[in-house]
Amino acid sequence: MRVGIEMDDGLARLTLRRGEAGNAIDLDMAHGLLDAARTCAAERVRAVLLTGEGKSFCVGGDLGEFSRLSGAALEKHLTAVTDALHDALRTFAAGDAPMVAAVQGAVAGAGLGLAAFADVTLAADTASFTAAYTGIGYSPDAGVSWSLPRLIGPKRALDLLLTNRRVTAAEAADIGLVSRVVASDRLTDEAARTAEGLRRGPTAAFGATRRLVAAGLTADLGPHLDREARAIAAAAAFRHRAGGTSPPS
Repeated sequence: MRVGIEMDDGLARLTLRRGEAGNAIDLDMAHGLLDAARTCAAERVRAVLLTGEGKSFCVGGDLGEFSRLSGAALEKHLTAVTDALHDALRTFAAGDAPMVAAVQGAVAGAGLGLAAFADVTLAADTASFTAAYTGIGYSPDAGVSWSLPRLIGPKRALDLLLTNRRVTAAEAADIGLVSRVVASDRLTDEAARTAEGLRRGPTAAFGATRRLVAAGLTADLGPHLDREARAIAAAAAFRHRAGGTSPPS
């Protein structure tokens, strides 16, 4: 399987399993991510932990696979890859479960999109980030052109997307691309601890919070305040009915 999935009492541990290829996303891996997203939705998981095996989290699309095609065949193939990958992101986004990503080594292209997509992204202190798309004449996918401007601002986003300069883990944290940086030898444990903390938390409230933050980026203040009021009242009522326990996902 290109994407491993392990369920542990409401925590879904997803692993990109092409370490020998830098976890490059080919068509099989894109479908693997979509299958994993659908499994998480069906199982109503409470938190998701996304990792990549080997030295690098994800170097982006599988250029070797792409280079064997041209013209209409390449266009059809890339459409199939991005359709599956984007459906996976939509499915993850639609659920309540927050996602933690633990990234190490090279993070590029669609790998950058996955890192930016996660709700909490922990980066090893040796990780590096680059957009890479325009370097090979491609435009972004994996939500990169949507997430980067929101995380780091349009000016910085265009800097990364147009110049493809490499960003260190420290700079990534400074500009808001990742949540925080941890020592490489602590990345696995810290990511697991963070995901476990979220698994034990109020999943429905997490889902409402994720949606409020996403909506707030484009909403007018007045309607958004109304949305917040409805959400907090619903969350409080749910907690009361549940006797103060964490609601199910």
